[in-house]
Order: sequence, then structure tokens, then C-alpha cells
Amino acid sequence: MDQKVGLLVLLAVGLLCLSVAPFSQAEDLMEDVLGDDVDVEDDLDLGLVGAEEEEQEGDVQDEAPAAPKTPPTPKVIYKAPEPMGEHFIAESFDRGTLDGWVVSVAKKEDADEDIAKYDGKWAVEEMKESKLPGDKGLVLKSRAKHHAISAQLLRPFTFDTKPLIVQYEVNFQAGIDCGGAYVKLLSQTPDLNLDLFKDKTPYTIMFGPDKCGEEYKLHFIFRHKNPKTGEYEEKHAKKPDSDLRTYYTDKKTHLYTLVLNPDNTFEVLVDQTVVNSGSLLTDMTPAVNPPAEIEDPDDQKPEDWDERPKIQDPSATKPEDWDEDAPAQIPDEDAVKPDGWLDEEPEYIGDPEAVKPEDWDEDMDGEWEAPQVPNPACETAPGCGAWKRPMIDNPNHKGKWKPPMIDNPNYQGVWKPRKIQNPAFFEDLQPFRMTAFSAVGLELWSMTSDIFFDNFFITDDRATADRWAADGWGLKKAAEGAADPGLATQMLSAAEERPWLWVVYVLTVALPLVLIIVFCCTGKKKSPETPAAEYKKTDEAQPDVKEDEEEDEEEEGKAEQKSSAAAEENGEDLPAEDEEDAGKEATADEKLEDDVLRRSPRNRKARKD
Repeated sequence: MDQKVGLLVLLAVGLLCLSVAPFSQAEDLMEDVLGDDVDVEDDLDLGLVGAEEEEQEGDVQDEAPAAPKTPPTPKVIYKAPEPMGEHFIAESFDRGTLDGWVVSVAKKEDADEDIAKYDGKWAVEEMKESKLPGDKGLVLKSRAKHHAISAQLLRPFTFDTKPLIVQYEVNFQAGIDCGGAYVKLLSQTPDLNLDLFKDKTPYTIMFGPDKCGEEYKLHFIFRHKNPKTGEYEEKHAKKPDSDLRTYYTDKKTHLYTLVLNPDNTFEVLVDQTVVNSGSLLTDMTPAVNPPAEIEDPDDQKPEDWDERPKIQDPSATKPEDWDEDAPAQIPDEDAVKPDGWLDEEPEYIGDPEAVKPEDWDEDMDGEWEAPQVPNPACETAPGCGAWKRPMIDNPNHKGKWKPPMIDNPNYQGVWKPRKIQNPAFFEDLQPFRMTAFSAVGLELWSMTSDIFFDNFFITDDRATADRWAADGWGLKKAAEGAADPGLATQMLSAAEERPWLWVVYVLTVALPLVLIIVFCCTGKKKSPETPAAEYKKTDEAQPDVKEDEEEDEEEEGKAEQKSSAAAEENGEDLPAEDEEDAGKEATADEKLEDDVLRRSPRNRKARKD
């Protein structure tokens, strides 16, 4: 029973932890992200308002504490982030205008006139369901249109000995069907004109989320300059191993960060968690450096080159008893026609209820015939029509004879062209040293509107970027965390996306109920108490244990045998008096045994070894 109670207690504690976990996580999130530099309104209404709280603070301590009320949801007060440290752009859009940003008026090449213009609308506004009043961002307002907007950096970024950190925030307020939210770092060129920014404008790096259909991408592409030809080629990073679906569907603000280091390593982070990393030299497609050798395009396979690993045995002959004409199936000679088979009845007959259409023209349509229907006479019979034996596999069927296959003694392997030196080979061991860029831009097509961008930041110092992220995105994360729905709502939302979770929920609820019913409603029945147990509860006398009785009887038997044996050795017969004495002693022993049986176990003598 104690084990049952323990299991029930553990079960209750587990359910309690599940219910408390979301609240504790929200509190920890608020404390970790906000710190001491952020103002948080966490007024717990305890009956003290305004100045009366300070005046009556001492009196309240002496009074009996009032019943605590449910605290309201903590409210995060927005404070615009301020850039600190070296940076090349820091844009939070909290001025409420597009000052410093240029909306493109270009036309897309190789596109229909109706959709060639970059006429998508941009606006600076708060999110529709903002948790931070006063926090504004750049919003893509049009759907099914081309959008292009850009801004100059404070100064061009040159790749030398310091890393590059690019980060910005995206919120798909209405989800995303098909479209991108990536940024382009526009290369520093003499003819760069932001008014004509379009898809063909040279860029150094493209980075950010992109989605169409069920394919969720997080781009990191850089344009590498071929040192031999001077041409640029796009290099794509490998796909992240992480599942990116949540970032596109949860309608929360996510922070996207790209870190490029002078040692040619890179990191892609979402919400300050690494989702992709690698080296510019080994983890890009196509590779930065071409192979040193290539296959000779002029080399041709010789005509007598034999690539066949197996050939037919030329010495094999067909066996004399091999019958290639034997059919695959033959009639079953053991089959017997079932009783009641109707040989004279057809399986189908003309429908007796059918009537020739009035507009039937026999000259044009031919002689009319009633449609065929199953013969009702065959419904109760094993079958109708001419009976035929069923077909079975022919045991003598062997098919067409073919010679067995053997290893080809002339096999030379799969032919490959010979290798030659790659005339286009080069080795760039510092792909980090890319083309300098002087502007950042968004050139997008989207079938979904209201994509929210905020807090663009480019720097060469990781600590500066982390502080900007904490002051901007950290506030949003704290506000969204404080306003997150309860556990039940989150579970329902998760089940809508993944219906198989309903099975988990049902098992989670049903299993504890079954265990409680089993533990509480079933158990072993009490067995009737033994006489020994009854005696233990009272002081009533009880007979000695059976083992003691058997030991006493064995000792008495041994003593009698010894005495009789001694008498026989002396050749003496027991006198009559001795016989009488022996009878008296036997009577006394019986009385003694009766007394022992009535004696309490407390007075029982110690058991002999």
C-alpha cells in the first residue's frame, strides 16, 4: 500500500511541475533578458496606490497582510536601442520615417511589363499585434509585387583583419506562403545607384530567410571573384541541419545573425543559436577553389575496351531433356466439376426488363439488343456455362534455355577519361577577403504582405552586436514571452500543426487515470489469520510447536531402547514391579505432555540443539 501511495504522490508532483513550468520559464526569461537596464512595470495591486504606498509603508507592516491578488502580466516598456561601439549601420526605424532609405524605381529585366516594376509599397509602423507600444519597423505592405529599398552605410566595409557581423529582425506577421526576407550587402562600385537598385545590382553577400511551398531556406550566399578571369560566381552555404519551420510559422520576431571571421569560418545564428556553421573553403557549393586535375575532354574510349564483368559461358550446351516448348500452366487433371454446376445456363443473359428506346433506328444503330445482366439462376449454383478445368503451374516448364554467366576473363573495368591539369585551376586561401560593400538593401518578391523588418545592424565587433541585440530583440522576446498563451493553448496550437500529438495527449491523460483506478480499486484480499497469529494477540495458552513434540518423542524412544538393550545384555527380565512402575511412568508422561500442550509459549523451555 505504501508503494501505491508513493506512486500517486510522484504522479501528482509531475503534473504540478508541468502546470507550473510555463510560468517559471516566463519569469526566468524576463529576469535574464531585461536585467537592470530595462524598466518593467510589475505593479502587484495590494491595495496601495500612488503616494499612499510610501506614506503607509510602515503602517502596512504592522497590520495583518491582506489576501494576495493574482498579479497582472508583466508589461515591458519599450526603449529604443542606442548603438554603442564601432558599427556601419544601426537602424531601428523608431523615428517613424524612411529617412536615409531609398525606394527603388527600377524595372526588373526579362519580365512582363505588368510585374516588371518595383512598385511594392513600404511603410514604417508598429506590428499589428505589438507587445511593445512605440516599437516601429520597416513593413513590406504589398503582395505579389516586386519590392526594393536600400540605404547607404556610414562607411564602406572592407574585409581585412576584423570579422563581419550582420544581424536584423524579421517577423512574418501573416505567416509566409512564398517569398523571401533576405538582405543584400551591395558591392562598392562606381556606378552604384540606389534609385535603380534591382535584382541585377552587384552584391557581395545575400543572407536571410526564404520560403516557397514546403521548402524552408536560410540563405548565405557570397559572390567570389575568380582571380584568373575576374568573373564572379555565387557560392552557396550548405543547408542547415536544424528544422527551420517554426521560425516561419510562429508569428514571432526572430533575430538573424551572420558572422564571418578572417580565418574563413562562418556562423549562421537564429535567436542567438547557431543553426549552421562551416568554412568558406570546404562548406560552399560550388567549391571556392576548382580541382587541380580534370578529365580530358578529348580522351575517347577504345573500341575494344571490354566493360562487361560477366559473360555467358561459351562452352555451355543445352541439356537434351530441356523442353523449351512446355507451357507455363496446364489443366489440373485432379480437378472435379462441382455438383450442381449448370452447364446449360449462360453466365449472363439479356435484361428482361430492358426496353428498346423509342428513338432507336435499326438502319443507323443496328439491331437492338438488351444489355447483359448476371443470370439469376447462377446465384445459387456453383457456376454456369461450360465447365473447364482450372489451370495450375506446369512442373515441367523450364522456359527458354540460356547459358550460365561466368566472370569475363577480358574484363578491363569501367572506362574513365584520363586526368589532365586543370587550365582554370587557381587557389584562393583567403576567400574571406571579398569585395567591399557600401550599402544594404532588400530586393524581394512575396505572395504575403506585412513582413516586419527591424534593427538592422552591421559591425566588426561581436560584443557590440550582442549588446544591440539585447537592447532591441531582447525586449521583443521578453514582451512576447510575457504574453505567451498558457500551456493548454500552446498544446492545442501544437496539435493543430502536428495531429499525431493528440495520441500523446490522450495517453498522457488516460494512463494516470488507469493507474489511479488500478491502485485504488484493486488489491490483495486479507488471508484468514492463522491460529498462531490469534495466540500472539492474546495471552491464551497454546500448544508447543510440532517440532518440539517430535524431538521429545525421539529422545524418549532412544532412552527406552537403551534401557531395554542394557537389560537384554545382562540377561535379566523385568520384574512385575518394574512393569508396574513403567506403566505409572508412562501415565505420568502422558499427563506431562497434556500439561505441555496447555502451556503458554512464554513459559516454553528453550529448544534443544
